[in-house]
Amino acid sequence: MSKEQRGNWGSSVGFILAASGSAIGLGNLWKFPYQAGRNGGGAFVIIYLAFVILLGFSLILGEMAIGRNGKKDGYSSYEHLKKGWGKVGLLGIITSFIILSYYLVIGGWIIKYLVDFLTNQMTNDTTVHFNSFISSDYSPILYLVLFLVTTSAIVLKGVSGGIEKASKIMMPFLFIFLIIIVIRSVTLPNAMVGIKFFLQPDFSKITAEVILSALGQVFFSLSLGMAIMVTYGSYLPANTNMVKSSFIIALLDTFVALLAGLAILPAVFSFGYEPTAGPSLMFITLPKVFEQLPFGNFFGFIFFLLVLFAALTSAVSLLEVSVAYLVDKRKFDRKKAVIFLSVVLFILALPSSLSFGRFHHKIFFGQNFFDFLGYLTDNIFLPLGGLLLCIFIGFVWDKKEVEAEVTNNGKIKFVLLKTWLFLIKYIIPIIIFCILLKSIGIL
Repeated sequence: MSKEQRGNWGSSVGFILAASGSAIGLGNLWKFPYQAGRNGGGAFVIIYLAFVILLGFSLILGEMAIGRNGKKDGYSSYEHLKKGWGKVGLLGIITSFIILSYYLVIGGWIIKYLVDFLTNQMTNDTTVHFNSFISSDYSPILYLVLFLVTTSAIVLKGVSGGIEKASKIMMPFLFIFLIIIVIRSVTLPNAMVGIKFFLQPDFSKITAEVILSALGQVFFSLSLGMAIMVTYGSYLPANTNMVKSSFIIALLDTFVALLAGLAILPAVFSFGYEPTAGPSLMFITLPKVFEQLPFGNFFGFIFFLLVLFAALTSAVSLLEVSVAYLVDKRKFDRKKAVIFLSVVLFILALPSSLSFGRFHHKIFFGQNFFDFLGYLTDNIFLPLGGLLLCIFIGFVWDKKEVEAEVTNNGKIKFVLLKTWLFLIKYIIPIIIFCILLKSIGIL
């Protein structure tokens, strides 16, 4: 298949924005603030930052190197480097597809709230508003379809014409809107209490659960173990400075996560709500906050538009992973691949959407279908994918070839190359393995 048929990034800026957009999604704006809220605030943040420095940059660079060398989808890139190891990439493809199936449900909720704030349809009792919506059979599915169609339309236009172009539009707006919300939040009365909770670590609150949550958040937030960076890396030209790109992607993602915390937690504390609300923080607690603000509907609309942009850039990357596999390995054309996957995703997303309504029964290890998929991907598939990535780079892929790929055959100066290789080979696998054992209840 020619480069023109497969697609390539039009510019390094476009690639960084697209890859950052993949990382900057609901993991930052929805999950990070509530994880910080229920895991001790600053204690969680400090562990998260340590994992980003130790693991995040290293694994982004590793996945990107595999993708650029293989020039194919996640499965084929691994298989190109070592026969029989394509299954590691396939695990990432399956993981990203499962994540996208329930991600679509949340994307639909975001569109619903965007419409509600735009049309002034939010009710005073935000708990009833949210629960009555997600427990209904048809309305959440309608919004799910809207989100799926938008995602598919972007991916259908290809790498440069669709994904890159959309990222160049959405990402700058995302930063602008987020900063607006942060400024409003930190200037509220008593906001400093929330700022201290978020940024001032209480080391006594660091537990095994906090560490586990922080590691899972790093994987989810940075799109690690999902074959996304392998796929996006496969569209890179040979002269790209992957070391610099990996650092910028990790930095932008972490910056946005911290901004998201500053956008949400000071406002939550300012109005006396609990930061430990969990996943409902965005859909129940924040609307209460906006309700009490001057021009609350305006800020609510801006916030959920920001979240929609973030969710779309991530959903696009999740879908592209499977599209690339069907195009490269199964020889689908892009249009056929997108349509086929969209239909399958819709079918898989239905039980997740109905998990809060007629399928609310906890039939999977005490969880409903939606929660079970989240547990499966966050606690098992993502760490397992990261562990296998480290083993592959550290023990399977020839060391000289790894060094040549990462440094562009010696043209890029990577001062920490030996340290990076040591971390990938010895330190990171041990950390991930211990956390994996903890997450499945062995430790």
